[in-house]
Amino acid sequence: MSLFVFAAALMLGLWPRSANAVVPTVDVVKVDGSIDRTVAGYLEDELAKAEADGSTVVIQLDSAGTLDQPAVELAKRIFDAKVPVIVWVGPAPAKAAGAGLLFMYAASLAAVAPGVGVGPLLPLDLATPDAPRLGTSAIREMVIGWAASRDKPTPVISTVWPAAAMPAQDALDRNVAQLEAGSVPDLLAKIDGRTVQTGSGPVTIHAKIAVNASQQPVLVRFIDLGPVDKALHAVASPSAIYLLLVLGFAALAFELTQPGFGFAGFTGIAMIALAVYGLTIVPSSWVGLGLLVLGILLLTADVMIRKLGALTALGLTAFIGGSLLAFGKVSDQIDLSPWLIGSFTVASLLYYGFALTVAVQSRERITSTQRGLVGLVGETRGELAPEGPVFVKGTLWRGRSVDEPIPPGTRVRVRGLDGLTLRVEPEPEED
Repeated sequence: MSLFVFAAALMLGLWPRSANAVVPTVDVVKVDGSIDRTVAGYLEDELAKAEADGSTVVIQLDSAGTLDQPAVELAKRIFDAKVPVIVWVGPAPAKAAGAGLLFMYAASLAAVAPGVGVGPLLPLDLATPDAPRLGTSAIREMVIGWAASRDKPTPVISTVWPAAAMPAQDALDRNVAQLEAGSVPDLLAKIDGRTVQTGSGPVTIHAKIAVNASQQPVLVRFIDLGPVDKALHAVASPSAIYLLLVLGFAALAFELTQPGFGFAGFTGIAMIALAVYGLTIVPSSWVGLGLLVLGILLLTADVMIRKLGALTALGLTAFIGGSLLAFGKVSDQIDLSPWLIGSFTVASLLYYGFALTVAVQSRERITSTQRGLVGLVGETRGELAPEGPVFVKGTLWRGRSVDEPIPPGTRVRVRGLDGLTLRVEPEPEED
């Protein structure tokens, strides 16, 4: 008993010191794809949290640049951070172009994985590929100044920025990156113990993951966009907006061939709503979008008049023209692929010109047949509560009870139609 009390007292005596011990923290912040409004806000929030916690930040980068966001200002935010910020381009085949390249220059240290691509610098903003916000000479002076203040080797930058991505080894040779690391654990082991410059002065990094009790423990937190932000980020691209618009209108067109308004219609509305949100982020041509929607409306109109004629030809022409013009202002890196446009043009012809037309004609034949059933007597083959199977004139139909539920095996008379459903009521028993 006394031994147990002694052990408990020893544990209580040691507990406060272990609880108060400061464990170095590394936040691995994943930045993937175009840096739009959602990703830019997420990156700035994580930098602010890391500064409040005193954490080292590792930005796992795979990006072609910003999308309608201030690239230079975001890079300056990384440069001014009061904690170490390591930009790691990886794993392969990741890339760091445009603003992503500026992030490497602004970081306390930049690292690359084998097989990645670094550069080019232009366009900085994928939404406005014509020219950077600052001249290339001003950016060059800024980058050289960042390297000097961070005690990094001066990057080898020519007067003309590289027009294509350079491999990882070239980035190391030209002092764009300072380390090569194939994975996050490899990177953490290589930066451990290094002293780097930050916005608040020199800081020694503690990042190596402990493998035994004698080593200092390190808390590594992997951070990514939340589910909602991931969805918003996913739709903020020309390809996603295009897919949502085309599929959304296709779902609404399908509803026109059906009685009532069902799942396909609500799905189409949701898709179009997401596409509209994406259009608030991605610059687009309203003329191109108008032609695209007009083409879909003309195709739908030809379906409703049960023909495959002039309206279909005009609709396809407008569809192709709108697809080509809708996002012509953005960088070629994120513009719609000709293969995507061609595939959806053929798919639209088959869908509107044949599939929906056949569906409408089939529905009309069924409706005409059902009209001939009004007044006939049949039998329920299951309970109608209120809907169920009804056998009339040698065929099984869907029936709906006019009033109360009808048990199976009941003789019923067809009193009318509700879309493609027979409206029935029990037939009185004969004497």
